[in-house]
This record gives sequence, structure tokens and C-alpha cells, in this order.
Amino acid sequence: MSSIRLYRIVKTFLQYGLDDLVPKHAQPWYAKLARLHLFWLRNQHKDKPVAQRFRLAIESLGPVFIKFGQMLSTRRDLLPDDFANELALLQDQVTAFDGEHAKAMIISAIGEDVFEQYFTDFDSTALASASIAQVHTATLLNHGEQGESRQVVIKVLRPKISKIILADLKVMSLFANLVTYLFPDGKRLRPKEVVAEYRRTILDELDLNREAANAIQLKRNFSQGKPSDKVLYVPEIYSEYSHKNVLVMERIYGIGVGEVEQLTELGVDMKLLAERGVEVFFTQVFRDSFFHADMHPGNVFVDATNPADPTWIAIDCGIVGTLNREDKRYLAENFVAFFNRDYRKVAQLHVDSGWVPSDTSVDEFEFAIRTVCEPIFNKPLAEISFGQVLVNLFNTARRFNMEVQPQLVLLQKTLLYIEGLGRQLYPQLDLWQTAKPFLEDWVKEQMGVKAVFTKIKDNIPFWNEKLPEIPDLVYDYLKAGKQSHENHGELIKQMTAQQNKQSQRLIYSVLAGASFVTTSILMTDQQQGFAIVTGVIATIFALLALRK
Repeated sequence: MSSIRLYRIVKTFLQYGLDDLVPKHAQPWYAKLARLHLFWLRNQHKDKPVAQRFRLAIESLGPVFIKFGQMLSTRRDLLPDDFANELALLQDQVTAFDGEHAKAMIISAIGEDVFEQYFTDFDSTALASASIAQVHTATLLNHGEQGESRQVVIKVLRPKISKIILADLKVMSLFANLVTYLFPDGKRLRPKEVVAEYRRTILDELDLNREAANAIQLKRNFSQGKPSDKVLYVPEIYSEYSHKNVLVMERIYGIGVGEVEQLTELGVDMKLLAERGVEVFFTQVFRDSFFHADMHPGNVFVDATNPADPTWIAIDCGIVGTLNREDKRYLAENFVAFFNRDYRKVAQLHVDSGWVPSDTSVDEFEFAIRTVCEPIFNKPLAEISFGQVLVNLFNTARRFNMEVQPQLVLLQKTLLYIEGLGRQLYPQLDLWQTAKPFLEDWVKEQMGVKAVFTKIKDNIPFWNEKLPEIPDLVYDYLKAGKQSHENHGELIKQMTAQQNKQSQRLIYSVLAGASFVTTSILMTDQQQGFAIVTGVIATIFALLALRK
């Protein structure tokens, strides 16, 4: 199956003429020769611009490639405008499948009786269509205590999508193995681990029950009454009607975050909106350790009801990321050190965490990091060449054998999305100065005196519960210690006695051997009387050596 899929990928690229993206002078002779022999795979779309051909090829290859295109669409600093504009269409304008087929799948999942009783005004024309699923509008009847009607959207997975994804994952695993064994940097980049992590996340996205649970969790995290919680809204999930391939949720009426002209016309405070995007990201990562990891423009909207106080709206929570305590602390300290331009600490943190070998020269590593990062500070996003920064960071990683950390792949991807959105909304945004105060406060809370008292306060209920058990636990420990000491002493006595016996056996064996030798000599010298005596003595020593 993977070989068939690989052939289809190559076939698609060639039939859309994507080999034109590689300059002729940069193609090796064997690549040109191979292209000539594949005469039946000519460019069939010469009438279309190359950017459109690139988008159509990616779209035709399915969800894995579409998601790759979605990420690229946010990187306008790396792509020409025509490519970025074409790839932006992949965010929510992928070709939809038949609406009546979608309706039949929904009825099959939730039951015909339930559908007819609680749902009406189902629109068979998809409201939006993405790589893995599409959504249709409907009205939910008799919901809640008041029996109100709610405007909802019903998300349904594309038919047979799992087979396509599994085939693509096999191809990706094949390429990962080739990269690992054929390229010098293959093992350091850990492509097999990265593909395994991506496999887990994309297969999770095929379970809409999981997405429902993620959305409920994210909504609860930002509904705690704190001022920072007003910056993000997550639509309500109607989980009683949701299944593995069908999800029912509240319909929202926001403006796509990529509709910059419309947001500007409405007078939205773009600087505040961009800053709140950064706040949303860092709050999810460092406060909650639970972050939306698929925040491309197709999944993010803006509530511009009050243009001076805009709110972000997040949908499609199929992919989320989590960080453990060690990862959070390490990342926060690194970010703060970067913001303070303390490259020495950044280098030392990398060594201490094991991300680079322990024998790495901290001085050389510090200098290399300074060379890469210093030019990006005190500049707005529009003036920062992140493409060049990424190249320099890659060279630094290769030089110091820094390994890719698969558990942070989702975080890195989300950072790319946030950065791309920030560039679109407010190019003058200083990302570093916006995030620095947030991270400094978080580090103080986690590592300062306040953190100690907070940990004690959090543990007091547990300690109160265990306090009555402490005397019994101490008694049992001391008793066990005494018994262990007695057993240890008895064991030493036994070992000593055994050693003494072995020593005695060795001595008796030596004496018996000497006596037998003496007996043999005396018998040779015809001194039989003495020989009999020594023989008896040798026998006695031998018996003593053999006794238990």
C-alpha cells in the first residue's frame, strides 16, 4: 500500500508540473534522465500558475499534505504572496463531499429517531470543508431546561479518511527511515520519533469524541472568572449528540482572523488583538499545560462585537498538546533568558537538560546562539527574517549535535501559527516584549517564595489526611528496621560459620594430601610401619574434610 501511495505522490507532483519549482541548473543529471523516462507523467496543468498548481497538488493528496499546506500558509515571510494566498484556501475551502452522504452518515451515527426529533433545518451544503471533516448547519430543538432552540453546526468526518491517512503515514515512515540511515544529520533530527508523534496526533484527530473532550477542557480553562480568561472563547459542545465521527457544537458568528481588511474596517484594535493572541498562547502553555495545537487561520475567529475589546474564538480542538512540569520550567527559563539576552544561561540550560552533549563547550555554544539570536531583538516582526534565523539555528544545531525533541513538535508548530497570525494582524508587534512580562511573572510564581507557600498550601489537605497514620507508620518502620537488623546479624553469623567451615575443610584437605604423599614415599622406602601410620592419619584428615 505504501509503495502505491508513494507512486501516486510522485505522479501527482509531476502531473502538476511541480518539478518546475526546482531550477534546471540545480537538478542533477540523473534526475533529468529519470524525468525524461517518465514521459507519460507530463505536466497536465500548464495553463495554471505554478502557485495554483502547488495548492491543487497538495489538496488532491489528502489531509496529511493539506495540513502541511495550512502551516505553510501562515509563513508569509517564507513564501511569495501568490503561494501564501493559494495555500490559505486550504484552511476551510477544501472541496466538500456530497451533503446528502454527510447527512446519511450523521443519521447513522446518532440515530434516525434522535435526528428527526431534535434537529431541523439541516443544510446539505457544507458551511466549511477542511482536510479531515466538513461542517453543516442545523437547528437543535428542545435543548436544556427551557426547551430552547439553538443554532448548531454538525461536524462529520470524510468517508474512508482513515485509510488515506494510514497510507500517507506509511510513506512518511519510509522517508523517515531513509533520512535516518542515508543522511549525516538523520539520527540527530530523529525523524522516526517525529513521525511517530505526528502519527499519534493525527490519529487522535480522527476521533471526534476526543475533540469534544478537548474543547470542553479548553472552555473550562478559560471560564474561571480571571481577567485573562476573557481573551478566548470556545463554543459549547453538545456531547450527548456526538459520536466518534460526528460532533455537534454551538454555531459561532465570528470573523476569520485572516480577514484583516474586514477587521480593520470595523475598527478592531489590531494591536490589542495581536497581543491577546500571544497571551492566549502563553496562558495555555504555561498556566494550563494544555494548548490548542492547530491554530491556523481556519480554526481561529474574532468576536468583534466590541471592536475596542476583541475576543479570540477557537474551534477544532482535535489536536492539543501538553507539557510536563520539567518541560514547562525548562522552556520558561529559556524564553526569559532569551528575552534578557542571557545567552550564557541559554547555553547552560541546553547542556543541563541533556539537549546537547554534556561535553559541549558552553563558551562556544553561547557565542553561536548570540550570533543567531541577537539580530532579531528590538525589531518588529515585519523586519525580522525568520527564514534566515531558522537556517542559522539549523546550522547551530548540526554543529553542536542538538537533538530534536519530539515532545515539543506540537509546541513548535503552534508557535509558527501564532507568529504567522501576529504578522498578519499587526506587523509592528514586538513579540518578545509582549511575552516577556508574562513569562517573568510565571517563573516567579513557579520558582519564588510564593511558589513554596503555594505548594505547602496545596499539600496541607493531603498532610491532614495522612497525619493520624504517622505514628503507626513510624512504628512499622522502626519495627521493620529492627527486624531487618536482626536478620542481617543472623545472616552475618551464618556466613562467618560457613566461611570457617570452608577454611577447616581446606586445611584438612591439604593435610590429607600431604599425608598421602608421605605414605607413598614411605611405602617406596619399604618403611611399612610408618607408612601405615601416615596412611591412617591421611584417612582421618580426608574424612574431616568431607564432613558437613
